[in-house]
Amino acid sequence: MNGTFPVHPAALTEDQLLNQCSFQTTRRSGPGGQHRNKVETAVVVTHQPTGLRAEASERRSQAQNRTMAIFRLRLELAIHVRSALAGEGSSELWQSRTGNRKLSVSAEHDDFPALLAEALDRVAALEFDLSTSAEQLNVSTTQLARFLQQSPEAWKRVNDERRARNLRPLR
Repeated sequence: MNGTFPVHPAALTEDQLLNQCSFQTTRRSGPGGQHRNKVETAVVVTHQPTGLRAEASERRSQAQNRTMAIFRLRLELAIHVRSALAGEGSSELWQSRTGNRKLSVSAEHDDFPALLAEALDRVAALEFDLSTSAEQLNVSTTQLARFLQQSPEAWKRVNDERRARNLRPLR
């Protein structure tokens, strides 16, 4: 991100984020046979400044579960933590993913949480007005809505906030 945009916790480098987190490993029951029940492969990561937690236990590999837990934590941070924005415009990361008023990123991509955080920060700063937010982010309103819909929890939060402001929920 460039100098005019504060770095959202979801957009921190892995080292910066990990310095703010604690990890716990544990066993989880379920599919995976004897190996799963004998080895602590489940990972729970907690972001100390916010108390937000994420976990992963679906893989038999602790390393794979750790990677997934960190990604899920980034999503939690993107959805639940708002950062102040400095003016209009967008980050270098956002600009690198947009062109011709379109946004291109999959919900599984490593950049998704940071982009989601930036979109939600902009939408919140503009009182959940998607049209003005999209304009400032240099994407179409439809593209911004489709992007937000990739995260059902983020979409629900946006609509809850719109209802609280007596705005019509988005479809």
